Amino acid sequence: MAWLRKRSLSLAGHATSVALEPEFWAVLEAMARARDQSLAALVNDIDAARAGRPLASALRLAALAFVRGEGR
Repeated sequence: MAWLRKRSLSLAGHATSVALEPEFWAVLEAMARARDQSLAALVNDIDAARAGRPLASALRLAALAFVRGEGR
């Protein structure tokens, strides 16, 4: 998993870590800037709406929607 970049986050008061490809982190950072929020706030928003989907999957899908112009 050397190609994944792991980040530690606090979600709902609990420490967790998520490993994603650097390209996804770059898109999520751009998405956070476009929304004028921190990356942590963006991840918290995505976490709150993921409806049981694994967090890494939800983050990848949010990044994909953003680059397709489907999410801001």
